[in-house]
Amino acid sequence: MDLLARLMPRRACVLLLAIACAAPARAELRVHDIDGQTVVLAQPARRIVSLAPHLTELLFAIGAGDRVVGTVEYSDFPAAARQLPRVGDSALLDLERIAALQPDLVLVWRHGNSPQQLQRLAALQLPTYAHEARALADISRALRDLGLLTGRQADAAQRADAFDRAVLELRARYSGRPRLRVFYQVWPQPLITLNREHLISQMLDLCGADNVFAAQRLLTPTVTEEAVLLADPDAIVTGWIAAYGGAPLQSWQRLTALRAVRQGQLLTVNPDLLHRQSDRVILGARELCEKLDAARAVLAPVR
Repeated sequence: MDLLARLMPRRACVLLLAIACAAPARAELRVHDIDGQTVVLAQPARRIVSLAPHLTELLFAIGAGDRVVGTVEYSDFPAAARQLPRVGDSALLDLERIAALQPDLVLVWRHGNSPQQLQRLAALQLPTYAHEARALADISRALRDLGLLTGRQADAAQRADAFDRAVLELRARYSGRPRLRVFYQVWPQPLITLNREHLISQMLDLCGADNVFAAQRLLTPTVTEEAVLLADPDAIVTGWIAAYGGAPLQSWQRLTALRAVRQGQLLTVNPDLLHRQSDRVILGARELCEKLDAARAVLAPVR
């Protein structure tokens, strides 16, 4: 009996060790990015470098803004993002500074960051998640992916669900309206627009409008005034706010052969909302839809 009593603590220790060894290890975090690459983390990211303003926004949106240790120029929303260390801009990255920040995750914008810079970044062999929104669903997907990679799944799911509901509401509101034909001016000189693959083209469709240059091969093609005259859109839209100064659509006023000019449908929308691929883009979409619907009311009697 005395021997048995002495052996019991040892046996208990052996049993506890066996249980500990049999317990499953913490599962890896895995997501597939826009390139189809698998991003694998052993644990939620704690030190993130975000190389796009919209990705920085998405991190703050899911409550992971405190994980961002570096970002790029123009990361200005929310206000706290303006205080983050800068590691360059879309054209030129400070790779040494990025490495010195010791990130456990880097977020890149597939077609917003310089391809040459991304190639150099790859040499650092840091876990990297690439994003590009060609459809509104790509934004809610990014919210959920980032939620998983940062351990903020519940907050991310709530934010993504709210975004998806807002998209459905807009689609339902404008789906039955007469379709408008729209020229979206990205830049005046040279005259740049976008094709059907661009997110803004997707938002035009959401508002019950068709992009007159949807069939162009390039994502952001250069077109001529003559091509716009030939397309003769119902409305011309561009991103612009008063703080920018100037009048980006004024040059169209002389072309009275254009239906959009004759009917006074030269429209501007807030580019900080519509051009940035964060979930705030839904606010830009609402503004776009409202202005196009007002144009629809003017144009309907003269169709």
